[in-house]
Amino acid sequence: MQHSLLHRLGQSLLVLWAAFTLSFLLLQVLPGDAILIKFQNPDLGLSPTQIAEMRLAYGADNPIWQQYGHTLFAMLRGDFGYSVQAGVPVSELIASNLPATLSLALPGFLLAALLAFALAALSRLPGLRLLRTFLQSIPALFVSLPTFWLGIALIQVFSFQLRWIPVINPSALQGLILPVITVAVPISAPLAQILLRSIDDVSTQPFVAVARAKGASENRVLWRHVLRNALLPVLNVAGLLLGELIAGALITETVFGLSGLGQLTQQAVNNQDVAVLQAVVMISALGFVLINLLVDLLMPLLDPRLQPIAGGH
Repeated sequence: MQHSLLHRLGQSLLVLWAAFTLSFLLLQVLPGDAILIKFQNPDLGLSPTQIAEMRLAYGADNPIWQQYGHTLFAMLRGDFGYSVQAGVPVSELIASNLPATLSLALPGFLLAALLAFALAALSRLPGLRLLRTFLQSIPALFVSLPTFWLGIALIQVFSFQLRWIPVINPSALQGLILPVITVAVPISAPLAQILLRSIDDVSTQPFVAVARAKGASENRVLWRHVLRNALLPVLNVAGLLLGELIAGALITETVFGLSGLGQLTQQAVNNQDVAVLQAVVMISALGFVLINLLVDLLMPLLDPRLQPIAGGH
């Protein structure tokens, strides 16, 4: 067990290093220069010599390998550098914006899971056999909806047409309803598709036939025998969908004008604030790695066949 855990930790560290390296190289080739964007503003009245001193202070003229090493070792210490535009440590910007993104992403993921389970359960109920084909086609419809279009459509329907949720000065709860739905719907689609397919596969297994032969009702077979075993592929996909969930949250924040990592990322892109963009990428990668590591640890608890045999190989 310890060997397996160490192996997974090693893989996680490799993923984080790869994410850092790739994002660092891509950000280096972006056109524009955050320092020039800010300090060449005529209103500041800075001379070329003063601007050169600013570049020297930020290390912008150092060789790329030196910038890479400095940034990498700084991040290992939890130091994300300074935002050129805001003039404050990037960690402060992340700390002030991350809670808002989490308050959107976590309820969105829970709602996505509920939608996926609801679709799967309804499609299996004997009284709804005629609706099975329709219910199974809903995930394909959900997954085809672009996040930004869905957010705009929800605003148009529920805010402008029905006037159920105000656009101007909504309460904290009202302000989260439509964004959470916007994040949840596209994520629920692949979860529901895989859960439906997994339920169909598990339903054909011999132990399910034995449970039916013993007189168990269809609901008991579904909830007691089928669903538990069908969850394993869903857990794997749920971990992989984290990156898409975070990306959806960032886009949704922009559509609904919410403060969070999405708005911070948009501002950083507009101003070529590389340190902020690098930090957002690494925070996203860290979340992805931690969720997948947690899934790997939970899998043996749900399926004893995945637990290592003591003294075995």
